[in-house]
Amino acid sequence: MDCLCEIIHCLVVLAVAALIVVLLIAHLTAGMVDLKRHEKEKLFLTATGKKEPFPSLHDPSSLELSVIVPAYNEELRMPVMMEEAMGYLENRQKQQPLFTYEVIVVDDGSSDQTTEVALQYTRKYGADKVRVLTLVENRGKGGAVRMGTLSSRGKLILMADADGATKFADVEKVEAGLHDVNIKPENMAISCGSRAHLEEEAVASRSMFRTFLMYGFHFLVWFFCVRGIKDTQCGFKLFTREAALKTFSSLHVERWAFDVELLYIAQCFKIPIAEVAVNWTEIEGSKLVPVWSWLQMGRDLVFIRLRYITGAWRLESPRKTD
Repeated sequence: MDCLCEIIHCLVVLAVAALIVVLLIAHLTAGMVDLKRHEKEKLFLTATGKKEPFPSLHDPSSLELSVIVPAYNEELRMPVMMEEAMGYLENRQKQQPLFTYEVIVVDDGSSDQTTEVALQYTRKYGADKVRVLTLVENRGKGGAVRMGTLSSRGKLILMADADGATKFADVEKVEAGLHDVNIKPENMAISCGSRAHLEEEAVASRSMFRTFLMYGFHFLVWFFCVRGIKDTQCGFKLFTREAALKTFSSLHVERWAFDVELLYIAQCFKIPIAEVAVNWTEIEGSKLVPVWSWLQMGRDLVFIRLRYITGAWRLESPRKTD
């Protein structure tokens, strides 16, 4: 009996020691919010090749909708998405003359012709409608979305993946989601596209191991960070300008788990969040490595919560970029 008690005591001591080590690692390796940008990242090219400065998210809105498209080595997949998006946006503008928009393609340090492909749309539609922000170095999807958002002019800001997995016309669904939540008095709200209704089909087509990883990830999201949102990772989210400024100003994670921190920040600020089912199709060419990426995201989820608990990360007040 004494031996068993000693074993239990040792296990408890080891568990506490391990927790302290994890807390120290999480605290000491925490990076700060990085809003700095290279001089080249402050400018975009017009249809004639002239360089113009990007505006700031701190400025008043001058358009109805900004669409932020993060793109890393997307020269092959992006044209399909852009054709669908521009077709929808142009048609909507014809039907609603007061509707104004812009698309900002953020080339996240690509090694292919992503920037040149995106600039073809600038030349076709003009720089007032399509702008390209080319990052000098790869930041990660979260970093690319943030840089594009901070350079936008829209009253509403939509992030949409370059692969076109979500039907672009479903922007009307996430817009309706914003109207269903109370955005007053500060005009803050977020509407998330969701694939949760497709989960049963996904489980049926996946291996048991990948299904286990998926449910494990969902549990970690619920346990450590975000509750009440079934699908945090769908790359189709709509923000009011005020909500975007509030959340992206505090965002630390720039890789795949950035969506989770973004929604965690929103819930800390008590920003209303709607979740809306959207049409979604699996597109080949994903940059995610199924097992390794999920393990990385799992680690990030644990560290997000621990870093806020230890005070390594704090919710920031919105400030202008350098």
